[in-house]
Amino acid sequence: MVNPGESAKYCFQGPMNIFTRSRRLAFTSIALSCLGLSACSTVTSMQPQQSVAAQPEEFLSSAAYTQSFPGTERQTCEAARRALLSQGYVIGEAGESSVRGRKYFQPEADVHVQIEFHVTCAPNNQGSNSTTAFANAVRDRYTLRKSSNSASLGVGALGSISLPFGSSDDALVKVASETIPSKQFYGQFFDLLERYLDPTATAVQVETEKAH
Repeated sequence: MVNPGESAKYCFQGPMNIFTRSRRLAFTSIALSCLGLSACSTVTSMQPQQSVAAQPEEFLSSAAYTQSFPGTERQTCEAARRALLSQGYVIGEAGESSVRGRKYFQPEADVHVQIEFHVTCAPNNQGSNSTTAFANAVRDRYTLRKSSNSASLGVGALGSISLPFGSSDDALVKVASETIPSKQFYGQFFDLLERYLDPTATAVQVETEKAH
């Protein structure tokens, strides 16, 4: 015969056990669903991206990146520095034989572009009093990307899982980088460089050519 006290205790614990088990099963189902969504997003992110065909490199006799000027390498690079400054470039390096400048653009609200311009000045034949300027410009393109910081939640035997909610941060990510190939672009720079070239350099060049 069952003791009335034990019967009451059994009747009280029974529903609580059923409720506790139901709650655990429901929470476990939610956790497994979150894990499934995380796995799906992981599989999606691991899909191979479309590859970009490599551009063939050919070393041809082209004057796009180079031009000769009268004067010493120091005079030529100083003219290059002034030419870049006149166009809003920030000079990061300026020496007797090299100049480096950078300019920033914002074509769209979430797009950022940088152009880094390099100039190297090398003297020609000894006694010619002329210098060759080698120029190249690299254009980098950045875009604004949002990255979410997921929150971690402990789920007992399942361990810790990450749920798709939390704070988000914005960051600039480089999406493209190329050397500007336009001959017109460098031609305009060389024309501007010549305008800033010391006039005495041209006079010395003329006198040197007359002497020979």
